[in-house]
Amino acid sequence: MEVVLVKAGRTKIRYPAELLQDDGTRVVVRAPWAGAGVRDFGFVRFEPGDLFTEYYWRDRWYAVKEVRASDGTVKGWYCDITRPAVRDRGELVVEDLDLDLWRSADGTDVRRLDEDEFAASGLAESDPGAASAALAALAELEALARAGGFTRLLA
Repeated sequence: MEVVLVKAGRTKIRYPAELLQDDGTRVVVRAPWAGAGVRDFGFVRFEPGDLFTEYYWRDRWYAVKEVRASDGTVKGWYCDITRPAVRDRGELVVEDLDLDLWRSADGTDVRRLDEDEFAASGLAESDPGAASAALAALAELEALARAGGFTRLLA
């Protein structure tokens, strides 16, 4: 299957992934780092050999991605705020809403990302309901991250 990440109406990235589970509500896939080369965020580096186990929901406004280094060590969880995922034929399509959250493996680093991009996107004006759902999803994920992580959510 392919994961298709859409942003502002255009395909941002498309990459192959192995379907691990689809229970009708949650879809779980595994894929190697799909970026070109190394992406250093300052607080984490995504690089060739990293493996992402990605959790998407058809009824929630986020995706949670567990990131492991090539040696299997958990680096942390990268969370995208998205519209609910849609699986159609061989594609899992997810619309990125610009907000993100990072939680390090040890839980000492929980940070919101790209709030400036979200504000600049104009979603609050063009689709206030979606903007509200996105902010609520970010708050929910941040609370989970600070309360010990995503173990229950991803079980």
